[in-house]
Amino acid sequence: MDPSLSSEWIKISEPSPHVLHAELARNPVNAVGFEFWRAYGALFNSISESRPDVRAVVISSAFQDIFSAGFDLYNAGQIVKGRTEANPASDAARISMTFQKQIEMIQEAIMAPERCTFPVIAAIHGINIGLGVDIVSACDIRYAASDSRFTLKQVDIGMAADMGTLAYLPKVMGNLSFVREMAYTAEWFSASRAEQMGLVSKVVEGGREEVVASALELAKVIATKSPIAVTGTKRLLSHGRDHSVAESLQFTTWWNAIMLQTKDFLKRPGSSFLPARPGDFKFGKPKL
Repeated sequence: MDPSLSSEWIKISEPSPHVLHAELARNPVNAVGFEFWRAYGALFNSISESRPDVRAVVISSAFQDIFSAGFDLYNAGQIVKGRTEANPASDAARISMTFQKQIEMIQEAIMAPERCTFPVIAAIHGINIGLGVDIVSACDIRYAASDSRFTLKQVDIGMAADMGTLAYLPKVMGNLSFVREMAYTAEWFSASRAEQMGLVSKVVEGGREEVVASALELAKVIATKSPIAVTGTKRLLSHGRDHSVAESLQFTTWWNAIMLQTKDFLKRPGSSFLPARPGDFKFGKPKL
């Protein structure tokens, strides 16, 4: 365990070189409260700033049967109560502005994996509810144990999901009709259905141990690649998702005009380009 990165809510270990394992561990069911989302966002900021050698992170739950129970409803109630009681004479518009700031802070924390230069892999197992789906939606790659079950529960508590699910899922899943159906009804869907619809790229037979092992093995493979190449690939994929083909090609031109100057891009004199070996890569934070 890495005490410098671990917190009361998230436990960090380094199972292999350049790979971190982040276990969500807020008892009893990983409900996302104030302290939890602050720690979550701070974790990825800290890794980016203090651990330039990290090349991949795996997220899982420390609990056997549940990934996340979603938003801590007690905390949610406190937000509403606190904002209205603190401004009893304010009109609805002014109160809504304070809600907006709170929502934006949580969104920034939940979306932290996308801002990282390294890939973040979600190893999902057991039950995953509401905000837990937001968390995995912002990850680069999602593996699910065969015992995983999902629900977009927000509609059942009288709100639209606002932490990323409704923004990400139409882009990461291949069936908008299915996304709308699950978001409108809060019905449960299985790991196999999630794979079929594109939410996860692999279903691992078993539970927590099996999916975590599979995700860590994937992370080890990624860690053997050039961090410059992986970072560039992540940035270009994310840009391509949100822009036109022409805009993405232009962005790629600018990016590679700089990044192809890396020493990771090896060439044997007088011969063709050769694949680099893991030992050839220098560790360090890419200068973007």
